[in-house]
Amino acid sequence: MIVITAPTGTIGRLLVDDLLDRGERLRLVVRDASRLAPEVRARTEVVVGSHGDATVIDRACEGAEAVFWLAPDDGSAPSTEVAYVDFTRPAATAFARHGVRRVVAVTALGRGTPQADHAGPVTSSLAMCDLIASSGVALRAVACPSFMHNLLNHVRALKEQGMFFMMTDPDLKAPTVATRDIAATAARLLLDDSWDGSGQVACLGPEDLSPNDMARIISEVLGTEIGYRQITGAAFKERMTGFGMTDGMAQGMVDMFEAKNKGLDNAEPRTAESTTATTFRQWCEEVLKPAVTA
Repeated sequence: MIVITAPTGTIGRLLVDDLLDRGERLRLVVRDASRLAPEVRARTEVVVGSHGDATVIDRACEGAEAVFWLAPDDGSAPSTEVAYVDFTRPAATAFARHGVRRVVAVTALGRGTPQADHAGPVTSSLAMCDLIASSGVALRAVACPSFMHNLLNHVRALKEQGMFFMMTDPDLKAPTVATRDIAATAARLLLDDSWDGSGQVACLGPEDLSPNDMARIISEVLGTEIGYRQITGAAFKERMTGFGMTDGMAQGMVDMFEAKNKGLDNAEPRTAESTTATTFRQWCEEVLKPAVTA
C-alpha cells in the first residue's frame, strides 16, 4: 500500500495516474474527495482530511509500505516553520508508529549551502526532511529548483502586459523543473524497494535558463514579444500580502528569492540522474501557451 498526500495537486495528480496505470494499491489523503476524478475514487482508498492532522495521518499510515509526502502551500500560516515543520510533526510520529518503510518527500535544493540557512520555505523544507528522517524511516528527498508551473501565476500579466515579473536577477541562469518530471521521479522511488537510509535525489530539468532566456523562449512560442522585469523584495512582499499571505510567509518568500539570487539553486552538480527530460520550450508549448490563449 502506497499513501499519497496532496493527490489533487499539480504533482500528486500526475503521480496518482502513473501509479494507478502500473496497478499499484493507493490510499489518498485529501481534504475534499469531490476533487478526485470518479475513476480515481473508484480505484483507490480515500482518507478525508488534512494530512497535517494527527488522527487523519495516523489512520492513513496503518499498513502502509511507503508514503509520498508533500507539505501544502499555506499562505495563511504564521511562518514557514509552521507550514512545513510543525505541519509534518504528526506524520513523523505516524511513520514511526506504523513502521512505514519508505517516504519520498518533495523539498528544495540548497542542502549544505550557506544560502539555505536563511531562505524561508527552503530552510523549513529541509528541516522538514530532517524531521522525517529522525523518525527512523528511510527517506528520499526529491530536491527541486523553481517549478516551470509557477509561471502559470503570470498568465494574466502575459496576456495584458506582455510581461512577467519576479525577484530573480534577469541574467541569472538557474535550473527549473516541470512538475511531470518531479512526479515521475517520485513514482520511480516509491516503486523501488532497494534503497534505505536518508538521501536526496535532485530534479534539475535539462538546462539552466535566466528570466531573459525564458522571456525569449516564451516570445517565440507565443509569437508575440514578451519581456521580463525584476521587482524588488518590498514590491514582491506587498503583492503577496495583498493576495492574503501572512507577513511571515511573505517575508519567507522574499528570503527564498534573495537566496536564489545568491546561487542557492546553482550549487547542485548536474548529473545524468538529476537532469530531467522536459525542456522549458516543450513545457511552454504544451502547458503555458494553451493557458495564455484560452
